[in-house]
Amino acid sequence: MAELVSIVYKPEDAPPADGAFTRVPVQEARLEAGHGIIGDQKGGNVYRQLNVMGAESVRSLVDSGYKTAPGQLGEQLVISGFDIEALPEGSRLQIGDSAEIELLQLREPCNRFESYQGRSLDGAVGKIGWMAAVVSSGSVRIGDGVILVEPALV
Repeated sequence: MAELVSIVYKPEDAPPADGAFTRVPVQEARLEAGHGIIGDQKGGNVYRQLNVMGAESVRSLVDSGYKTAPGQLGEQLVISGFDIEALPEGSRLQIGDSAEIELLQLREPCNRFESYQGRSLDGAVGKIGWMAAVVSSGSVRIGDGVILVEPALV
């Protein structure tokens, strides 16, 4: 079974980190429909409520020399047990009892990502997950099960 293995966020009052994404790891968080993680500076953007990655992709980036401690790839949620990048756009995942997210667009590494990593972004293309929206609110915790609720209609 797939499960949630990492949760990080950027607290609303956090000053910018120097040379890295500002992320704080937590054991649990509240996902709010139409917003993202409660208390997250990144929340509320229609197209960027969450950055979601697969644990398998994180492992492959470790092997390629990328910094992959929680939040260093700009991710907020990491899920093991799914090839996240292979899921079709529009797929919906239920995390825990009630939270549901929709995969909106594959993430593309940007110049800031490249600068923070100190490596070419070419090796990360297609490996840094999805931008997603929260469609059903709920609390999520490390270890929560994740199920594919609705694959996209093709």
